[in-house]
Amino acid sequence: MKQIEPKQIKDQAVVIPGSKSISHRMMICASLSKGTSQIENVLQSDDILLTRDALKQMGAIIEPIKRHHYRVKGFGGTPHPCHKDIYLGNSGTSMRLLAGIAALGNTGYTLTGDPRMCERPMVELLDALTLLGIQATSENPNGTPPVYIRGNNREGGNVRIDCSKSSQYLSSLLMMGAVMKNGLDIHLDGPPVSSPYIDLTLDIMKKFKVDAHRADTTHYTVPGQQSYVPGNFFVEPDLSNAGYFWAIGAITGKMITVENISKNSLQGDLKQIKILEQMGCTVKIKDQKIGVCGSQLNSIDVDMSDTPDAVPAIAVVASFAKGKTRIVNIKHLREKECDRIDAVCSQLMKMGIRVSQGEDYLEITGGNPTGARIETFNDHRIAMAFSIPGLLVNGMEIENETCVEKSFPEYWKIFEAL
Repeated sequence: MKQIEPKQIKDQAVVIPGSKSISHRMMICASLSKGTSQIENVLQSDDILLTRDALKQMGAIIEPIKRHHYRVKGFGGTPHPCHKDIYLGNSGTSMRLLAGIAALGNTGYTLTGDPRMCERPMVELLDALTLLGIQATSENPNGTPPVYIRGNNREGGNVRIDCSKSSQYLSSLLMMGAVMKNGLDIHLDGPPVSSPYIDLTLDIMKKFKVDAHRADTTHYTVPGQQSYVPGNFFVEPDLSNAGYFWAIGAITGKMITVENISKNSLQGDLKQIKILEQMGCTVKIKDQKIGVCGSQLNSIDVDMSDTPDAVPAIAVVASFAKGKTRIVNIKHLREKECDRIDAVCSQLMKMGIRVSQGEDYLEITGGNPTGARIETFNDHRIAMAFSIPGLLVNGMEIENETCVEKSFPEYWKIFEAL
């Protein structure tokens, strides 16, 4: 249990660790290469360590040079046999991206996780792998982990997949497709959720000299028989995690600036600054720094299908805004580390805020939030989002505050230093 005491803060700048999404993808692409890469500013979090350890089980040699800096010697597109189950905790990114990598092997792999991970969807990706002649099965009738994947078929070709629950399915296919004989011609049943993450995957593949293309919103192609080229890489700061500090600027009326961020970043959560600007905040962009300062906050209607990780923080900001904020197209939030729509709703109600929810939306009527004991549901984003009001209101307590180690182990240190 962490008790948060209100305090006066001033205009200031903070430094955020490396992006979780980029760290996952760079570690995987480096492992697919034949040669040695160096990756700096890798996020040190539970999820990244799970991906690292899984890749080591698959044959990559991954060694720390110093904190946040790794040397990765890849296995050249063909993972080695692994006779033990690969445990991935509750890291959905690790599970989905590595399922495609396992499909490149010549032996079987079992991917498993904690109880919540074993409730999260995988069936669409398993079905797509099956269409490619790869054995991809679940021990559960609803297609959730543990999953067993045995490759022995690297022909590639045409495949269809539903990415309405997770864009990570498509990222998994894109990364594996480059080393298959005929590549992949991927057709989607509809536009994917969280599409900026697809752009991020394509960009990181390009950094490793691998081509993949978006023909249109439901059609992607990857030429085959490519090689990931090793090199030296840097992971930019995590904009999902930057968002908590921009949210602090929004509710406190202080200019909180996050350093080392390009205004041209492909991370989808850069859109948070536009959302906060629409709510009445001042946004300042200068010299690789982006700051947010709130004043009179107003309600908005916003589609956050592409920025799901930012929903808890924006919902908390909305609880301080005038009027009713409606956040829509977020059904896929129910399949995250917890049901985030329900979690946000229940915890804001504890704080005296009127909230309603539907299958794919949240409505928050701003008011005067009061202190409450927050249940995190072991979800890092719930813990961080609901710490924010504690700077202004008495009585905020965060249960299981250590769950932030999943994505941002240094969060409380940076938060307390404000």
